[in-house]
Amino acid sequence: MKVIMVMFDTLNRRFLPPYGNSWVQAPNFERLGTKSVIFNNCYAGSIPCMPARREIHSGRYNFLHRSWGPLEPFDDSMPQILRENGVYSHLVSDHYHYWEDGGATYHNRYYSWELSRGQEGDFWKGEINDPTIPEHVKIARETQTIERMGDTWRQDWVNRKYMNTEEKFPQAKTFRKAMEFLKTNYEADNWFLHIETFDPHEPFYVLEKYRELYSDEYDGPHFDWPDYSIDDTSPEQKEHIRFQYAALISMCDHYLGKILDFIDEKDMWKDTMLIVNTDHGFLLGEKGFWGKILMPDYNELVHIPLFIWDPRSKKKNERRNSLVQTIDLAPTILDFFNIEIPTHIQGIPLKETIASDQKIREAALFGQHGSFVNITDGRYVYMRAPGRKRNRPLFNYTLMPTHMRNMFTPNELKGMKLQEPFSFTKQCKTLKIKAYNPAGSSYGGKNYLFDLKTDPHQETPIDNEEIETKMIKLMIQLMKDNDAPDEQYQRLGLEYK
Repeated sequence: MKVIMVMFDTLNRRFLPPYGNSWVQAPNFERLGTKSVIFNNCYAGSIPCMPARREIHSGRYNFLHRSWGPLEPFDDSMPQILRENGVYSHLVSDHYHYWEDGGATYHNRYYSWELSRGQEGDFWKGEINDPTIPEHVKIARETQTIERMGDTWRQDWVNRKYMNTEEKFPQAKTFRKAMEFLKTNYEADNWFLHIETFDPHEPFYVLEKYRELYSDEYDGPHFDWPDYSIDDTSPEQKEHIRFQYAALISMCDHYLGKILDFIDEKDMWKDTMLIVNTDHGFLLGEKGFWGKILMPDYNELVHIPLFIWDPRSKKKNERRNSLVQTIDLAPTILDFFNIEIPTHIQGIPLKETIASDQKIREAALFGQHGSFVNITDGRYVYMRAPGRKRNRPLFNYTLMPTHMRNMFTPNELKGMKLQEPFSFTKQCKTLKIKAYNPAGSSYGGKNYLFDLKTDPHQETPIDNEEIETKMIKLMIQLMKDNDAPDEQYQRLGLEYK
């Protein structure tokens, strides 16, 4: 038995033909839909990047206890469990956060791994002199109101110089490495291949051959990397950036096709599970926002695509409406290899949901550390805002005190305390470190309730005390099930005792 998981970062379901898009050119995603089960109600749990990957490894929510960070010593890591049970796991990726401080423990859980350099602002090629950067881009960076990852935008323009042909793009290199693994090992048994590309994450830098698929008549200043900000762009710029994003999806589609071709050629469908997934979506001007993180967690961010082919049930070209999440991937893969699922994993194997749309949960939590806590039952979405502007109390609970690109500072660590073990930390105490108030709309002073049946685009919040009370009750129960720290209830103004 074998598993191939193809993971794209920032893949919007509303841009995919199997989810109703009629203008993005992605024939291989259409083809994938005919060869797999399409999940209509898949939600992220913790976002953004590394919080989602911690969920893929550990099968439980990240965002209630800490922000971005590595795997913890007490985490159950799915690839590590596979390795310990005789299943070979291999990662090929260009997702450069894996070799930063805040992601450094993930790739080493696999038996082997290969990484391709150069995505976004990956500090890859060393050039002391400034690269040539379009004037508009320089002005935008100098006048922006939100600090965007330090010098990564400058480094991005350095990196682009080394991607003048398609085979030099990180995504192309990643899939080339994946094909090498497949050609070498397709006849072997008991392996898991995790193929992961940073695309179509911003910046939406893509070759002209993919841009030519779209009739983009924009002639304004260079614009392919929107800041995480309020949308103040012109309609022409907005259309342009959406075409750029669509072109990058078309590139992703091209390389997805290579995997599908190989599975067809070698008739791997009979014994190989295929999962195609993402970590989160992206706002491209909808709701008046660009990006992620700064706004409430609307469905554009968290209602994500998921495709699975399971050779046990052989179900394909069918849809499933049951509510599933990222935390379900680890137990699904372990179950496929008949490996016992650790008790601390809270996701649920999707075998029966794939086979017959079996319901596995009543509701699903999702969110970002320190921001809104959100819940959906598939019909309604309830977003609970912090009750105070200072968003206190708020702490990180960790034994791996690193942020995205740096360690916790001595000032952050001065007030740390030891926290008594949580139910999932295997009798280990953790550090309890005061967390900063995340940027953006974590404090809105207002809760939101949406009815997705009558308002699928979440344009008009409803006021229904009975439904809100029901959703709050479900939220509190799921937070308790995940052993959320007391202050999470306090900062949200929830009565939970």
